Amino acid sequence: MIYDNRPCDLGEGPLWHPLRNQLFWFDILNRRLLSRSSEGPQEWHFSDMVSAAGWISRDELLIASERALFRFNVETGARAHVRGLDLETLKTRSNDGRADPQGGFWIGTMGKNAEPGAGAIWRFYRGEVRKIYPDITIPNAICFPHADLAQFTDTTTGRVMRVGLDAEGWPMGQPEVFLDLSAEGLNPDGAVMDAEGLMWLAEWGASRVAAYAPDGARVRTVAFDAPHTSCPAFGGDTLYCTSALQGMDAAARAENLHAGMTFAVAGVAKGLPEHQVIL
Repeated sequence: MIYDNRPCDLGEGPLWHPLRNQLFWFDILNRRLLSRSSEGPQEWHFSDMVSAAGWISRDELLIASERALFRFNVETGARAHVRGLDLETLKTRSNDGRADPQGGFWIGTMGKNAEPGAGAIWRFYRGEVRKIYPDITIPNAICFPHADLAQFTDTTTGRVMRVGLDAEGWPMGQPEVFLDLSAEGLNPDGAVMDAEGLMWLAEWGASRVAAYAPDGARVRTVAFDAPHTSCPAFGGDTLYCTSALQGMDAAARAENLHAGMTFAVAGVAKGLPEHQVIL
């Protein structure tokens, strides 16, 4: 089912706001935040590329852009700088991100042309932005199965990693491989957890979101009418998924008329409320 027919060059970062019962998502390359309300489609434009958000309150989001984390009021459009992001270079932008159970916010950066190793994974927590994993090419699949566990990927490796967290949500020890899709040639993209402990993973280029059990077994797939599925989100029992036109030539776009649109399938699984970002 098509939830929203506005095609995105690079749809990403869907966030179901638990207080507003409203989906927000991004079209990174076109520098816009999108949503739908009872009154119809909504759209906000920015000067930098924006990619991911967490919710601060009913009306405010924490948004990650190329150069910063900032507060954004979806009712008034007011913006307020919070912290700089990856200020050592002008070659990167933000990509996948998600709030953690401790109220922090994980965000990945990457080269604007996906330069190898140009990006990193960062964490914002209590006013501090700290680089936690350097040398990342395409950061994705940031999600939290438990308060003491985080998962993420560098899409180019085909592997989803898992690492333990301390009481304040900082990583402990070295990440270990949770899921290795490299032999299948699959590209792990965005991910979200459900209430049963399954990780729902968008697989770029495979037209689907796949559910994986805690032991790494694939237990279910949901197909979408777009090759480049990029990131899932749950709103209740509805699975939403963004997609992208990026990387598709004119012939591929003509064959995939719904590519880049945002999809929704009801009755898939019970989602979990997204964690609140605490500033």
